[in-house]
Amino acid sequence: MAEAESGHRHRLEQRMRELGMSVPDPSTVRMPLILRLQARVAPIDRLLAAREAAEDEEVDDLYKQSTGDPVTDQLLREIRKEERSHSMAVQEIRSGSSGSGPGGELRPVAEAPLAVPGARVRLDRILGRERWHRTGGGWISGAIYGANDGLAAVFGIVAGVSGATGGSNAVLTAGLAGAIASALSMATGAFLAERSEQEVAAANVERERQEIAEHPEEEKEELSLFYQLKGIDEKTADELAERMAEHPDAMLQALSAEEFGSAATGGGDPAQAALAAGVSTGLGAIVPVIPFMIGTGRAAILAAAIVSLVAHFLVGAAKSLVTLRTWWAAGLEMTLAGLIVGGATYLVGLALPG
Repeated sequence: MAEAESGHRHRLEQRMRELGMSVPDPSTVRMPLILRLQARVAPIDRLLAAREAAEDEEVDDLYKQSTGDPVTDQLLREIRKEERSHSMAVQEIRSGSSGSGPGGELRPVAEAPLAVPGARVRLDRILGRERWHRTGGGWISGAIYGANDGLAAVFGIVAGVSGATGGSNAVLTAGLAGAIASALSMATGAFLAERSEQEVAAANVERERQEIAEHPEEEKEELSLFYQLKGIDEKTADELAERMAEHPDAMLQALSAEEFGSAATGGGDPAQAALAAGVSTGLGAIVPVIPFMIGTGRAAILAAAIVSLVAHFLVGAAKSLVTLRTWWAAGLEMTLAGLIVGGATYLVGLALPG
């Protein structure tokens, strides 16, 4: 797909030169910061889908318009047709990456052009009985959502206690307790989640090791079929599987990589995930409490509301790195959610005795 996009660029540049037009210097093209950050943080399948959708819209808007030059119009029509095929390829990647076999197992996205007829059916039959595969995620999005949860939860606590006590010292006590509890809860939750994912991955690999020991011929056929679906002819695939079978550990690694993908490695580091979730949650949670470290009363309540809503906007904008939404729209949505939470809990606090 990358090669095809590069080809589009070269074809367009060549046509521009033929028409006597100047080709922009690539060094003058700057990708927006938000897109560069999304490329580093967002899940690759979601990023591909979002960029293809944006490109489809741009191509439809621009390339359908006649330029008055038949040769150029024909070139644009060809590129537009190829872009549609890219969108279909991304859809196949997304549908395949979520694990869509009859038993919920991971499987390759699509058969390669040289795949042996019937390979998919035979491979699905083998994988259909192996219903124990699992997948996982990363820690970066967890850190962002940790800050979100900590900020929202403690802002609600601070607002509620402020309404009940008029912004007394009790707000500081409740806010700090809530912040510490939120941070520890998120940290331990993230640690246990990553540990569980590693344990599942280890169990999957061990189960695959048993499959190789108990059903070596079937596992060789399975590996051969995986190779065939990559475009290798049946004879060569069988020879490769036969050679791999002579080295059980290598065969185990090959089958684990094909069947589980990144899940074979067991996800991220539990300590790293716990640290990221705990610190981000704590940082988000402490924001509404800061004004009450300085003062009390209505001034502290107002300051807490302002800094909390600003923080809500920033966290919402940060979430757009994962969700790929427009940063300002995500920020405003998060701000509105914070306003609702803070307003509702403050009113509840007013209704309660101080």
